[in-house]
Amino acid sequence: MASTAIKLNSGHLMPLVGFGCWKVDNATAAEQIYNAIKTGYRLFDGAEDYGNEKEVGEGINKAIKDGLVKREELFITSKLWNNFHDPKNVETALNRTLSDLKLDYVDLFLIHFPIAFKFVPLNEKYPPGFYCGDGDKFHYEDVPLLETWKALEKLVKAGKIKSIGISNFTGALIYDLLRGAEIPPAVLQIEHHPYLQQPRLVEWVQSKGIAITAYSSFGPQSFLELNHSKALNTPTLFEHNTIISIAERVKKTPAQVLLRWASQRNIAIIPKSNNPGRLLQNLEVNDFDLTKEDFEEISKLDIGLRFNDPWDWDKIPIFV
Repeated sequence: MASTAIKLNSGHLMPLVGFGCWKVDNATAAEQIYNAIKTGYRLFDGAEDYGNEKEVGEGINKAIKDGLVKREELFITSKLWNNFHDPKNVETALNRTLSDLKLDYVDLFLIHFPIAFKFVPLNEKYPPGFYCGDGDKFHYEDVPLLETWKALEKLVKAGKIKSIGISNFTGALIYDLLRGAEIPPAVLQIEHHPYLQQPRLVEWVQSKGIAITAYSSFGPQSFLELNHSKALNTPTLFEHNTIISIAERVKKTPAQVLLRWASQRNIAIIPKSNNPGRLLQNLEVNDFDLTKEDFEEISKLDIGLRFNDPWDWDKIPIFV
């Protein structure tokens, strides 16, 4: 029986398969979360920037109230958005997340991007997205990442967060953060699919005892509804001959193959689906294994194609 959870360096268990809340529509979010819990999902990956934490919280709390699950059986992730990096604003942002979710704590809180935008008061615009208080112009704050991290460490000690981590960080940034962190990151979340495999980053981060969560496991599929130019001009992985041939051999769907490709290497995955059948299929991906030859064939698909790149926002050089 394959493992269904990852033991974090914080001592907590994180499910290997979760439900991603990115792009979950506000009108249906509460029902989707409730149904996902009913299906068996226990990890829910959200963020302040997704703008749906109130509705996600409604689904969670209804499931708890109806006796489907206990709070301690759930693993709820959120992320600190870029405008709240200044230490004096970190707890303010977390408190808004907890208020929206109607929870006393989150299980994991990540720095969403290693980028500090200018602070925007919650009553001015929330979530602020790319708004920095001046129309569509970007403005930044000079806040070292370690200062933001220290503020998060205090919130772990206060009991408002169980584990802290990072998202969209490069190896160099993690290497530097580890030098000053009292509490090491428990999780790194990255864009990760066969077109963007980042094997060195994965190997090094896992060697440091930091767990990895993959987002956009289906590659361009995650960005089609955003009319992302790269996604529109990239062949879908669901129809790639390599993925299809493996799926036919193991008698699974292409989506299940893509998810197992990550989870078999102890990388957590957070797909989402509105379809009840696919919701269950995405959860049931740890009952088969890919072969060494499968991994070798999939490794050939890596072309370093990144869809979520801050360089496209304002020439922010995170990944250059």
